[in-house]
Amino acid sequence: MRKIDRITNTIRVTAILILCCLVITACAPTVKLETPQEPITINLNIKLDADIRVKLEEEAKKDIAANPGIF
Repeated sequence: MRKIDRITNTIRVTAILILCCLVITACAPTVKLETPQEPITINLNIKLDADIRVKLEEEAKKDIAANPGIF
């Protein structure tokens, strides 16, 4: 082989290796952690109804009065 052919082949191989390295690094997975721009809101639609407990307590008192030997 001539000296010019060897140099050309060396340049080609080097270019192919550089291209392969660039392709491999371009395909590397990355993970980004970012904070949200707007604050986190938690919407709790809660309705407390104390009426139920009062009704149950009244019924329990009536049952206890009607059956004193149970407890």
